[in-house]
Amino acid sequence: MDTWVWILLIVVVVVVIAAVIGMRRGRERQLEQKRTEASTLRERAEMRTEQAERSEAVAEEQVREARREREAAEATAQRADELDPDVDEDASADDRT
Repeated sequence: MDTWVWILLIVVVVVVIAAVIGMRRGRERQLEQKRTEASTLRERAEMRTEQAERSEAVAEEQVREARREREAAEATAQRADELDPDVDEDASADDRT
């Protein structure tokens, strides 16, 4: 074979090798970007989960407080009915059920 054919083959091989290396680096860079994005999304999800848990805890405490307030109001109403001479005890018991 002529020398120029050998040179051409070597150049083609070098170009192919460079292209393969470039594709691998590009793929690795893309994978690293996806890993970084996934990590960021996981952090956001964790923060939102923690915030939701705090909100749930506040809501549950508000429900407990509302129940205590309602029970106190019912006890006060019952005491008022017991004290009021114009309230029939049977009728007031029926009103609360």
